[in-house]
Amino acid sequence: MMFRRVTPRPAPSIMAMALLLVPSGASPQGLESPAQDPSASPENRGRDIALEADRRGSGYGDLRARLTMVLRNRHGDERTRQMRIRVLEGTAGGDRTLLVFDRPRDLSGTALLTHANPDGGDDQWLYLPALKRVKRIAASGQSGSFMGSEFAYEDIGSQEVEKYRYRFHGEDTLDGEHSLVVERVPLDGGSGYSRQLVWFDSEAYRVLQIEYYDRRGDRLKTLRLHGYRLYVECLWRPDVMEMVNHQTGKSTTLTWEEYEFDTGLRERDFERGALGRVR
Repeated sequence: MMFRRVTPRPAPSIMAMALLLVPSGASPQGLESPAQDPSASPENRGRDIALEADRRGSGYGDLRARLTMVLRNRHGDERTRQMRIRVLEGTAGGDRTLLVFDRPRDLSGTALLTHANPDGGDDQWLYLPALKRVKRIAASGQSGSFMGSEFAYEDIGSQEVEKYRYRFHGEDTLDGEHSLVVERVPLDGGSGYSRQLVWFDSEAYRVLQIEYYDRRGDRLKTLRLHGYRLYVECLWRPDVMEMVNHQTGKSTTLTWEEYEFDTGLRERDFERGALGRVR
Protein backbone atom coordinates (compact mmCIF):
# COMPACT_ATOMS: atom_id res chain seq x y z
CA MET A 1 0.00 0.00 0.00
CA MET A 2 1.35 3.47 -0.91
CA PHE A 3 0.91 6.56 1.28
CA ARG A 4 1.87 9.76 -0.49
CA ARG A 5 1.66 13.35 0.79
CA VAL A 6 -0.43 12.08 3.67
CA THR A 7 -2.84 14.61 5.12
CA PRO A 8 -2.65 14.58 8.90
CA ARG A 9 -5.79 13.63 10.78
CA PRO A 10 -7.15 15.97 13.45
CA ALA A 11 -5.68 15.09 16.82
CA PRO A 12 -8.17 13.00 18.84
CA SER A 13 -8.97 13.58 22.47
CA ILE A 14 -6.76 11.93 25.07
CA MET A 15 -9.52 9.39 25.77
CA ALA A 16 -9.75 8.36 22.11
CA MET A 17 -6.02 8.45 21.60
CA ALA A 18 -5.33 5.16 23.39
CA LEU A 19 -7.71 3.28 21.09
CA LEU A 20 -6.13 4.71 17.94
CA LEU A 21 -2.62 3.86 19.06
CA VAL A 22 -2.93 0.07 19.52
CA PRO A 23 -1.32 -1.56 16.46
CA SER A 24 -1.71 -5.23 15.67
CA GLY A 25 0.16 -7.42 18.12
CA ALA A 26 -0.27 -4.96 20.98
CA SER A 27 -1.62 -5.90 24.38
CA PRO A 28 -5.38 -6.59 24.29
CA GLN A 29 -7.63 -3.68 25.18
CA GLY A 30 -7.92 -3.24 28.93
CA LEU A 31 -4.52 -4.72 29.75
CA GLU A 32 -1.80 -2.38 30.93
CA SER A 33 1.31 -2.03 28.78
CA PRO A 34 4.41 -3.64 30.31
CA ALA A 35 5.92 -0.14 30.28
CA GLN A 36 3.30 0.93 32.84
CA ASP A 37 4.05 -1.90 35.30
CA PRO A 38 5.00 -0.18 38.59
CA SER A 39 6.34 -3.44 40.04
CA ALA A 40 9.13 -3.67 37.46
CA SER A 41 12.64 -2.57 38.40
CA PRO A 42 13.56 1.01 37.35
CA GLU A 43 15.96 -0.42 34.75
CA ASN A 44 13.41 -2.80 33.23
CA ARG A 45 10.63 -0.25 33.29
CA GLY A 46 12.80 2.38 31.62
CA ARG A 47 13.76 -0.04 28.85
CA ASP A 48 10.14 -1.19 28.43
CA ILE A 49 9.04 2.42 27.93
CA ALA A 50 11.74 2.95 25.28
CA LEU A 51 10.77 -0.29 23.52
CA GLU A 52 7.08 0.63 23.56
CA ALA A 53 7.81 4.07 22.10
CA ASP A 54 9.98 2.49 19.40
CA ARG A 55 7.29 -0.09 18.56
CA ARG A 56 4.58 2.52 18.22
CA GLY A 57 6.73 4.74 16.00
CA SER A 58 7.77 1.95 13.63
CA GLY A 59 6.22 0.21 10.66
CA TYR A 60 6.04 3.07 8.13
CA GLY A 61 8.62 1.53 5.76
CA ASP A 62 10.17 4.78 4.59
CA LEU A 63 9.46 8.48 4.66
CA ARG A 64 10.29 11.70 2.88
CA ALA A 65 9.78 15.23 4.21
CA ARG A 66 10.94 18.80 3.82
CA LEU A 67 12.65 20.69 6.62
CA THR A 68 13.26 24.33 7.41
CA MET A 69 16.16 24.88 9.81
CA VAL A 70 16.45 28.24 11.61
CA LEU A 71 19.68 28.91 13.53
CA ARG A 72 19.66 31.67 16.16
CA ASN A 73 22.63 33.08 18.04
CA ARG A 74 22.38 34.37 21.60
CA HIS A 75 21.41 37.83 20.31
CA GLY A 76 18.46 36.49 18.28
CA ASP A 77 20.07 36.87 14.83
CA GLU A 78 18.77 34.18 12.46
CA ARG A 79 19.98 32.14 9.50
CA THR A 80 17.61 29.89 7.54
CA ARG A 81 18.31 26.67 5.65
CA GLN A 82 16.05 24.43 3.56
CA MET A 83 16.55 20.66 3.47
CA ARG A 84 15.01 17.38 2.38
CA ILE A 85 15.10 14.19 4.41
CA ARG A 86 14.67 10.54 3.44
CA VAL A 87 14.50 7.69 5.94
CA LEU A 88 14.45 3.93 5.38
CA GLU A 89 13.65 1.76 8.37
CA GLY A 90 14.11 -1.91 9.11
CA THR A 91 17.41 -2.62 7.37
CA ALA A 92 19.68 -5.34 8.76
CA GLY A 93 21.99 -2.94 10.61
CA GLY A 94 19.57 -0.14 11.47
CA ASP A 95 17.68 2.74 9.89
CA ARG A 96 19.16 4.80 7.06
CA THR A 97 18.81 8.60 6.92
CA LEU A 98 19.74 11.03 4.16
CA LEU A 99 19.61 14.82 4.62
CA VAL A 100 20.13 17.06 1.58
CA PHE A 101 20.46 20.87 1.68
CA ASP A 102 18.63 22.91 -0.97
CA ARG A 103 19.22 26.45 0.36
CA PRO A 104 21.15 28.68 0.84
CA ARG A 105 22.83 28.43 -2.51
CA ASP A 106 26.32 27.90 -1.12
CA LEU A 107 25.12 24.76 0.70
CA SER A 108 22.91 23.37 -2.07
CA GLY A 109 23.64 19.69 -2.69
CA THR A 110 25.47 19.16 0.59
CA ALA A 111 24.26 15.83 1.96
CA LEU A 112 24.65 13.82 5.16
CA LEU A 113 24.16 10.05 4.99
CA THR A 114 23.71 8.13 8.26
CA HIS A 115 23.67 4.36 8.71
CA ALA A 116 22.46 3.71 12.26
CA ASN A 117 24.56 1.20 14.16
CA PRO A 118 22.96 -0.35 17.28
CA ASP A 119 26.37 -1.56 18.49
CA GLY A 120 28.13 1.79 18.70
CA GLY A 121 28.66 5.04 16.82
CA ASP A 122 26.78 5.45 13.54
CA ASP A 123 28.45 5.35 10.14
CA GLN A 124 28.17 8.84 8.65
CA TRP A 125 29.38 10.49 5.44
CA LEU A 126 29.16 14.15 4.43
CA TYR A 127 29.09 15.00 0.71
CA LEU A 128 30.59 18.40 -0.17
CA PRO A 129 29.54 19.32 -3.74
CA ALA A 130 32.01 22.21 -4.10
CA LEU A 131 34.84 19.71 -3.64
CA LYS A 132 32.95 16.77 -5.18
CA ARG A 133 34.18 14.85 -2.18
CA VAL A 134 32.67 12.45 0.37
CA LYS A 135 34.04 12.96 3.87
CA ARG A 136 33.58 10.27 6.50
CA ILE A 137 32.57 11.62 9.91
CA ALA A 138 34.80 9.81 12.38
CA ALA A 139 33.19 8.41 15.51
CA SER A 140 35.24 10.87 17.56
CA GLY A 141 33.72 13.75 15.59
CA GLN A 142 30.04 12.82 15.91
CA SER A 143 29.63 14.87 19.08
CA GLY A 144 30.42 18.00 17.06
CA SER A 145 27.91 20.51 15.70
CA PHE A 146 26.02 19.52 12.55
CA MET A 147 26.54 22.33 10.02
CA GLY A 148 26.72 25.01 12.72
CA SER A 149 23.42 24.01 14.35
CA GLU A 150 22.72 23.02 17.96
CA PHE A 151 22.13 19.44 16.76
CA ALA A 152 25.19 17.21 16.96
CA TYR A 153 25.98 14.66 14.26
CA GLU A 154 25.03 11.95 16.74
CA ASP A 155 21.54 13.50 17.09
CA ILE A 156 20.88 12.98 13.36
CA GLY A 157 19.20 9.75 12.35
CA SER A 158 17.32 7.16 14.37
CA GLN A 159 17.97 6.65 18.06
CA GLU A 160 18.24 2.86 18.23
CA VAL A 161 17.02 1.39 21.53
CA GLU A 162 20.13 -0.80 21.81
CA LYS A 163 22.42 2.25 22.00
CA TYR A 164 21.49 3.08 25.59
CA ARG A 165 21.15 1.82 29.14
CA TYR A 166 17.84 2.85 30.71
CA ARG A 167 16.35 3.69 34.07
CA PHE A 168 12.83 4.91 34.90
CA HIS A 169 13.26 8.36 36.46
CA GLY A 170 9.69 9.18 37.55
CA GLU A 171 6.44 10.80 36.43
CA ASP A 172 5.86 14.44 35.52
CA THR A 173 3.40 16.80 33.85
CA LEU A 174 4.74 18.66 30.82
CA ASP A 175 2.54 21.16 28.97
CA GLY A 176 -0.49 19.50 30.54
CA GLU A 177 0.55 16.01 29.43
CA HIS A 178 1.10 13.27 32.00
CA SER A 179 4.61 12.04 31.20
CA LEU A 180 6.95 9.17 31.97
CA VAL A 181 10.54 10.33 32.40
CA VAL A 182 13.33 7.92 31.47
CA GLU A 183 17.06 8.34 31.89
CA ARG A 184 19.14 6.86 29.09
CA VAL A 185 22.91 6.56 29.14
CA PRO A 186 24.80 6.14 25.84
CA LEU A 187 26.74 2.88 25.66
CA ASP A 188 29.14 4.38 23.11
CA GLY A 189 32.11 5.83 25.00
CA GLY A 190 32.61 8.35 22.19
CA SER A 191 29.24 10.04 22.76
CA GLY A 192 29.30 13.70 23.70
CA TYR A 193 26.64 13.04 26.36
CA SER A 194 26.94 11.49 29.80
CA ARG A 195 23.18 10.92 29.96
CA GLN A 196 19.83 12.11 28.65
CA LEU A 197 16.40 12.52 30.26
CA VAL A 198 13.48 11.75 27.94
CA TRP A 199 9.84 12.74 28.57
CA PHE A 200 7.30 10.37 26.94
CA ASP A 201 3.59 11.12 27.14
CA SER A 202 1.96 8.21 28.97
CA GLU A 203 -0.85 7.65 26.44
CA ALA A 204 0.87 7.65 23.05
CA TYR A 205 4.54 7.30 24.08
CA ARG A 206 5.50 10.30 21.95
CA VAL A 207 8.76 12.03 22.86
CA LEU A 208 7.89 15.47 24.25
CA GLN A 209 11.28 16.60 25.52
CA ILE A 210 14.90 15.46 25.84
CA GLU A 211 17.47 17.01 28.17
CA TYR A 212 21.11 16.37 27.24
CA TYR A 213 23.96 16.42 29.77
CA ASP A 214 27.57 16.91 28.73
CA ARG A 215 30.49 14.68 29.70
CA ARG A 216 30.97 16.66 32.93
CA GLY A 217 27.37 15.96 33.92
CA ASP A 218 26.15 19.54 33.37
CA ARG A 219 22.90 20.25 31.52
CA LEU A 220 23.88 21.13 27.96
CA LYS A 221 20.77 21.28 25.74
CA THR A 222 17.01 20.74 25.74
CA LEU A 223 15.02 19.49 22.76
CA ARG A 224 11.27 20.23 22.72
CA LEU A 225 8.92 18.60 20.20
CA HIS A 226 5.63 20.36 19.36
CA GLY A 227 2.60 20.11 17.10
CA TYR A 228 2.26 16.34 16.84
CA ARG A 229 -0.11 15.16 14.11
CA LEU A 230 -1.53 11.73 13.43
CA TYR A 231 -0.60 10.09 10.12
CA VAL A 232 -1.37 6.63 8.72
CA GLU A 233 -3.48 5.18 11.53
CA CYS A 234 -1.19 5.14 14.58
CA LEU A 235 1.83 7.12 13.38
CA TRP A 236 2.51 10.43 15.12
CA ARG A 237 5.05 12.97 13.89
CA PRO A 238 5.92 16.47 15.22
CA ASP A 239 5.73 19.66 13.19
CA VAL A 240 8.44 21.45 15.17
CA MET A 241 11.62 20.43 17.01
CA GLU A 242 13.46 23.11 18.96
CA MET A 243 16.94 22.56 20.41
CA VAL A 244 18.16 25.14 22.93
CA ASN A 245 21.78 25.22 24.12
CA HIS A 246 21.78 26.40 27.74
CA GLN A 247 25.53 26.96 27.82
CA THR A 248 25.82 29.18 24.73
CA GLY A 249 22.34 30.74 24.48
CA LYS A 250 22.03 29.54 20.87
CA SER A 251 19.07 27.58 19.46
CA THR A 252 18.02 25.70 16.33
CA THR A 253 14.44 25.10 15.20
CA LEU A 254 13.47 22.40 12.70
CA THR A 255 10.04 22.67 11.05
CA TRP A 256 8.78 19.55 9.24
CA GLU A 257 6.44 19.67 6.22
CA GLU A 258 5.13 17.54 3.36
CA TYR A 259 5.49 14.14 4.98
CA GLU A 260 5.26 11.19 2.58
CA PHE A 261 5.27 7.58 3.76
CA ASP A 262 5.99 4.25 2.06
CA THR A 263 7.29 5.87 -1.14
CA GLY A 264 9.34 2.92 -2.40
CA LEU A 265 12.82 3.88 -1.19
CA ARG A 266 15.40 1.06 -1.27
CA GLU A 267 18.77 0.40 0.37
CA ARG A 268 20.56 1.38 -2.85
CA ASP A 269 19.19 4.92 -2.37
CA PHE A 270 21.26 5.13 0.82
CA GLU A 271 24.62 3.91 -0.47
CA ARG A 272 27.71 6.05 -0.02
CA GLY A 273 28.45 5.88 -3.73
CA ALA A 274 25.09 7.49 -4.54
CA LEU A 275 25.78 10.70 -2.60
CA GLY A 276 27.17 12.60 -5.56
CA ARG A 277 24.05 11.79 -7.60
CA VAL A 278 21.45 12.91 -5.06
CA ARG A 279 18.68 15.05 -6.52
